[in-house]
Amino acid sequence: MTSTIKTTNPYSGKQLETYQLDSPADLDKKLQLADKTFRTWKDDDIEDRVALFKKLADQLFQEKKSLSELMTNEMGKPISESHAEIEKCIFLIDFYIKNAEKFLRDDIIETDASESFISYDPMGCVLAVMPWNFPFWQVLRFAVPTLAAGNVALLKHASNVTGCALAIERLFTEAGFPKGCFQTLITDHNAIEDIIGNDIVKAVSLTGSDKAGRKIAELAGKHLKPSLLELGGNNACIILEDADLDKHIDTIVKARMQNSGQSCIAAKRFIVVDKIYEEFIDKFKSKVENLKYGNPLEEDTKMSCLAREDLAETLADQVQKSVKLGAKVLVGNKQDAAYFAPTILTEVTSDMPVFKEETFGPVAAVIKVKSEDEAYKMAALSKFGLGTMVFTANVEAASKRISEIEDGAFFINEMVKSDPRLPFGGTKISGYGRELSKEGMLAFVNKKTVYINN
Repeated sequence: MTSTIKTTNPYSGKQLETYQLDSPADLDKKLQLADKTFRTWKDDDIEDRVALFKKLADQLFQEKKSLSELMTNEMGKPISESHAEIEKCIFLIDFYIKNAEKFLRDDIIETDASESFISYDPMGCVLAVMPWNFPFWQVLRFAVPTLAAGNVALLKHASNVTGCALAIERLFTEAGFPKGCFQTLITDHNAIEDIIGNDIVKAVSLTGSDKAGRKIAELAGKHLKPSLLELGGNNACIILEDADLDKHIDTIVKARMQNSGQSCIAAKRFIVVDKIYEEFIDKFKSKVENLKYGNPLEEDTKMSCLAREDLAETLADQVQKSVKLGAKVLVGNKQDAAYFAPTILTEVTSDMPVFKEETFGPVAAVIKVKSEDEAYKMAALSKFGLGTMVFTANVEAASKRISEIEDGAFFINEMVKSDPRLPFGGTKISGYGRELSKEGMLAFVNKKTVYINN
């Protein structure tokens, strides 16, 4: 069994760094430190915790360039998107700075008691298992509300972004957070079961595939610990016949191709009513073909490689199987190591992998339907449930369809995206629980009923 982790630049193929895995003794030391730190951190005034987050935001702003380059070098994200990710993290922190005290305030409930209320007490040490596709955003959207609520955090990040994981730990430390408040575990998945089973760990949050989610849920259930799962998605993008394509086509393209298509909430199934189908195909194809591919460190690059070569191979396999079942390649379907060309498939049916499975890369599956009713039925025909987006001029009619979609999000004339001000999460095999907003702050607290009679 290997005792190191090596990171590699997926665009150049060059090795970046080698990291030593934490030994069992190292992991135990970090767990013990987390437990010790929690005992004092939980009692700190919320104003004191918020002050540290202000320093964290300042550091992110000051180091945006170097942190963005680290992200791009480790997982291939275009540098302009890395900059945007750091900026979004700053926005997230600012949101909780302004709202943490309000969210954690006791809720007074009128009952027969002299006084009764709900208090929100931190649970303790929370383990986060995080993916590589948004190396800073995924971690901070978990860590900021979780720590602000008085918990401490352990991070098991994806191994290919170990540098990002350690940079995040450093940022917390240099911002003045107590040692042990946020720690990165450099370990493999074999150690996760023992970590979750440790009495110090009180809950676990995972963002990743449904396969990983099932395993984490099983382990958390075995040890009777709360879990929050944000898993894969296969979002539908419905294009109705009255959609203003000239106005929305750039948003529609971004909904699929942002982060080189490596997003759980990306539009993956484009369900288009036949009366607007040809117009949509012409405009969509033209935009996709003109996306600039190149070195992700160049500011004008819009498309880069995937984060690893095996991811491109998996995507190629899904496309090939779908083509064998009758899908037609309109654009793309070319692979070179970790690069996979932006691809549009037409004549897609519900029995094909690109319809049924999550395609984690720049592949757009287009399905032609005859009517609005059929479009909504086709959108709902999925085992995933992260989000659906609808483009139409008739917002009132679309609003009446909200209850027909079981997903965690329903966006009209906009791509599905996360926003610190709104709860984020899925249904069905896309997971359970909610991050962000007030719900994200209360995800890992004890909602304690207090009843007092004088």
